[in-house]
Amino acid sequence: MESIVEYQASDACAAPDAETTLLTELQATAPASLGALFLDRVGRTPDAEAYRRPDGTGGWSSQTWAETGRTVTELAAGLLDLGLRPEDRVALMSATRVEWIEADLAVACAGGTTTTVYPTSTPVDVAHILTDSGARFAVVETTAHLASVLESPIECAVLIDGEPPQDDPRVLTLGALRERGRAVLVERPQLVKEATAAVAPEHLATLIYTSGTTGRPKGVRLTHRAWVYEGLAIQAVGLIKADDLAYLWLPLAHAFGKTLLGGQLAVGHPSVVDGDVTKIIDNLPVVRPTVMPAVPRIFEKVYAGVAATMQQEGGVKARLFDWAVDVGRQVSRARHRGERPAAFLAFQHSIADRLVSTKIRQRFGGRMRYFISGAAPLSGEIAEWFDAIGLLVLEGYGLTETAAASFVNRPDHVEFGTVGLPLPGTSVALAEDGEVLVRGPGVMEGYHQLPEATADTLTDGWLHTGDIGEVTARGSLKITDRKKDLIKTSGGKFVAPQPIEVRFKAMCPLATEIVVHGEGRNFVTALVALDPDAAAAWAAGHGLAGASIAEIAGSEALRAEIAGYVERLNAGLGKWETIKKFTILDRPLTVEDGDLTPSLKLKRRVVERRHADLLEAHYSS
Repeated sequence: MESIVEYQASDACAAPDAETTLLTELQATAPASLGALFLDRVGRTPDAEAYRRPDGTGGWSSQTWAETGRTVTELAAGLLDLGLRPEDRVALMSATRVEWIEADLAVACAGGTTTTVYPTSTPVDVAHILTDSGARFAVVETTAHLASVLESPIECAVLIDGEPPQDDPRVLTLGALRERGRAVLVERPQLVKEATAAVAPEHLATLIYTSGTTGRPKGVRLTHRAWVYEGLAIQAVGLIKADDLAYLWLPLAHAFGKTLLGGQLAVGHPSVVDGDVTKIIDNLPVVRPTVMPAVPRIFEKVYAGVAATMQQEGGVKARLFDWAVDVGRQVSRARHRGERPAAFLAFQHSIADRLVSTKIRQRFGGRMRYFISGAAPLSGEIAEWFDAIGLLVLEGYGLTETAAASFVNRPDHVEFGTVGLPLPGTSVALAEDGEVLVRGPGVMEGYHQLPEATADTLTDGWLHTGDIGEVTARGSLKITDRKKDLIKTSGGKFVAPQPIEVRFKAMCPLATEIVVHGEGRNFVTALVALDPDAAAAWAAGHGLAGASIAEIAGSEALRAEIAGYVERLNAGLGKWETIKKFTILDRPLTVEDGDLTPSLKLKRRVVERRHADLLEAHYSS
C-alpha cells in the first residue's frame, strides 16, 4: 500500500476551525436523508421563494417552498402508487429545469434512487445506463428522449413535455403522475411522509454515471449521507446566504449541479433555473442574481469576448480599459494580501470603476457577489482579471466520486490558481507521487457493480482522485494535472499538459481548446481549436467576413497570430515543455461530436485518436 501523509486541521490544508464547529452543530440535528432535508426546508420557510423559471412568454414565474412541497409530494405519491420500492432506480433524462428538481426530490422522498442521464447522451450510453442501473422507471423531457428509453426494459416512463403515444400503456405525462398521486393522498395523506421517514443515511440516493474522458460511463453510488453532508458543509462555509439569489443553469445530471441543490435545501435561498446556455447573458441583467456557479468555459468566453472587442476598438477606449484593469488588479492583490490600497491607488480605482468596471458588472445584473467555478481548471490569470473588474470568481474542486464539492476558495481566503481549502469534514492527503487523496462523508460508496474499479480507487476510506496536487504556503490546494495525462517524452522528461493548456487559453482569445501532445516523442506539439465567435470576429476584421471555420483555420494571417501566442506561451515554459509545432483544427471541439464531456472537459484520448494523422505529421516532416 502506498504511504500517505494526512493534513489535519492544525496542519497544512484544512477547513477553518469555525466552519468545522458549525458543521458539527448542524449535523447534530440534521435530517437523515435528502427527502427529509427537503421536507424540513418546506416546513421551515413555506412562504419563501424557492424557484423562479421562464414562464414561456418572456417573463418569469415564481414558486414558494410550500408550492414546491405540494408538487413533490404528489409526484412522490404517484411513484409509490406505480409500485416504486426502496432504492428502485428512476432514470431522469432532461435539461436543467424546475421539473427536473421536482422529479428528483419526489424520487428521494419516495425512497427511490435517481439515475441521472444527460439529455445529450447517445442511444448507446442511454441503453448502457438504464440496463446497468436496473432502472424500472424513467422521467424524460421530450418525445425524442422517450423513444430512447423505451428501447430498454423500462416498466413506466413519465413524459414532461409533449403528448405520449396512444398505443403504449407504459407512458404517462408528468401531469397525469401528479393527478394519480393527488388521488392516492386523499386516502393515504401520510404516505409520502412515511416513505421519507423510512430512508436511512446509508441508503442509495443517486447513481451518477461519469461522462468520462475515456471508456464507458461508470455508475457512482452516492448515498443520502453524502448529499446531506454536502448541503450542510455548504451552509457551514457560508458562501451562500438565505437572501442570495442563485442562477442555476448547470446540467443537473452532473454532480456539480446536483450538489448545489443540496446546498439550497440547507440554506433556503431561492434559485433562478434555466438550463438554456444561450440565454445566460440575456437573463442575468433581468433576474439580477447575486451568486452564479459556472464552468471555466463561461469565464474564458467572457474574457475572450471583451479582449477581442477591445482589440477591435483600439485607440483611447482600449488604453482606458487596459489602465482600468491594471488599477483593479493592483487593488485586488493588495486586498488579498490583507492590505488597504494606498490613497492615490484608491482614488484611481474609484475613477476606473466608474468609467469601466461598473458597466461590465451591469451586464451580469449589477448585484453579483461572486461566481463559483468548478468541473474543470480555471486559469488564475482569468480569475484575477475578473476580480480586477469587481467580479470575484471562487474556484472549487471535487469529483463525481466526492459528490462534487471537496474544496473551494473563500471570499476571505482567495488564492487564484488554486482550488482553496477543503470543506469542513473533508480530509486531504497527498500520496508520495503527489496524487490527491480525499476522505469524508461526501465520498462515494463505490462504483456500481464494479468491485475491482472500486478497490483500485478506494483505500481505507481514502479516494484516489487521479489528480496531482500540491499545498501552497497558505494551505490551499493547487491541482497541477491529471495523473493519467502526464506526458513522458522520449528523453525521459515529464510534461504536465493541463497547466500549459490553461495558460494558453488565458492568453489566446481565439482558442477554445489546445491539446498538448508528446507521449514517447522527442518534442511537444499541439492541436488548437478555434472559438467560432472569436474567429468570426477576427475574420471580419481581416478581410474574411463570412468565411467558414475551416477557411479561417487555413488563413496564413491567423496562423501567424496564433504562432505569436504560442511564442509567448513558450517563453514561460521549460525547454522540454515548449510547443515546437502546432496545427489549427478546421472545426471546433464540441460535446455533440464527442470531443468534450457534457461538463466541457476535454476528451484527450478521443481527440488524439481522431486527429492522429495531424499529430503524426508533426513528427514525420
